[in-house]
Amino acid sequence: MQQPDLPYVLNRPRHWASGVIFASPHSGHDYPDWFLQGTRLPVPVLRSSEDAFVDRLIAPATDFGAVTLAARIPRCIVDLNRGADEIDPLVVRGVPRHPLNQRTLAGLGVIPRVVSQGRVIHDRPIDRAEADHRIDACWRPYHQALAGLIAQARARFGRAILIDMHSMPHDALSHLQGARPDMVLGNRHGLSAAARISDAVALAVEAQGWRLRRNSPFSGAYICSAYGRPAQNVHVVQLEIDRSLYMNEATITPRADFDDFAARMAQVIGRLATLEADPAGDRIAAE
Repeated sequence: MQQPDLPYVLNRPRHWASGVIFASPHSGHDYPDWFLQGTRLPVPVLRSSEDAFVDRLIAPATDFGAVTLAARIPRCIVDLNRGADEIDPLVVRGVPRHPLNQRTLAGLGVIPRVVSQGRVIHDRPIDRAEADHRIDACWRPYHQALAGLIAQARARFGRAILIDMHSMPHDALSHLQGARPDMVLGNRHGLSAAARISDAVALAVEAQGWRLRRNSPFSGAYICSAYGRPAQNVHVVQLEIDRSLYMNEATITPRADFDDFAARMAQVIGRLATLEADPAGDRIAAE
């Protein structure tokens, strides 16, 4: 049974088929009262930074033999796809103004300064103790669980394949020339996953008739860079889905045809859940 105090939900299949993990680090939507009392923004605005309903989209993975890991904690409280040291001095009081990466400068560090459209979350910086508490209570348990799953997959199957699932605002692609992609595959330009794994993800998506673009405008963030080690047979592919395909972005509600979209996504997930599965069984079964 899932422990209620954990910042994530971990679901395992009855039989893990091939060391594949589907994760959703930005779909958390449990907003605690202590956080709501300290923000200037109403919940519907805060939810604009969520990958809303992506946890529902990946849920069928366990039926196909893959593990799912989904955040419960919202991204605007702690961003699980950032490093624990990506701390914005404009958000956390007393943090040195050391060189920052572009994400943190934009207000999208591990403790975010803004949600979508640059709307500021807090009226004033928070204490370092509060930032450390958020990281210790939310970020570290999630990454301990993720690292543990990857280690288990490698020990059992000789490989781990993480499909890191996200959604993107439709307007995030407005600057692109020509037909917009429905999804963007990120693999850090080949650094986080072998070509055969990325190609398999691309083929599964395109088999459903969706347009796919690679590494632009999203090539993968912290999770891809921290865990993707193709030389060690640990592959991480980030997949961004255009939110307008399955939800109303203004009201953050599923579209009327959400179930149809989810069924098509389940076909993608089913195809990938057994990626590189050994028909003779996994290592444990064979030994």
